[in-house]
Amino acid sequence: MSDLSKNDVERASFAFSIYDFDGSGKIDAFNVGDVLRALNSNPTLATIEKLGGTKKKGEKTLTIEEFLPIYSQAKKDKDQGQYEDFLECLKLYDKNENGLMLGAELTHTLLALGEKLEDNEVAEVTKDCMDAEDDDGMIPYAPFLRKMCDGWQGPKPKGAAAAAPAEGEEAPAEG
Repeated sequence: MSDLSKNDVERASFAFSIYDFDGSGKIDAFNVGDVLRALNSNPTLATIEKLGGTKKKGEKTLTIEEFLPIYSQAKKDKDQGQYEDFLECLKLYDKNENGLMLGAELTHTLLALGEKLEDNEVAEVTKDCMDAEDDDGMIPYAPFLRKMCDGWQGPKPKGAAAAAPAEGEEAPAEG
């Protein structure tokens, strides 16, 4: 843990406290990946499990003292993809070297390679992050990848789009 700076410890403590839902000073190990991602880490599911995260809620809890070494290890882990790494991979599908690839190939890649996604997850990701296909079925892959790497948060809960009016404002009249 001595390899974490004072600032790292403060940031980790803050992120940890957000996931300490009951104020007990502990988080569910199921949320380890979420806390690490809040700290700008990008661990794979396998890495999260290796570091002590669990697949089910309620199996194990961690204190901040137990979490800090996990965070330290995750910071050292070089098995995290960065935008440039993923961009190079998608360039393999860019046959004309013009920044475009088949939307169907991107969908297939998400379904079949690496940490595979389910059909419904791919549908949600492509709906939220992928630009419309052109007449040839091609999409610009760099903007899609940028949205994903910048922290796409998954499907929005129903009704979340309608924000409450700001203080002092009236809600629009329904017509």
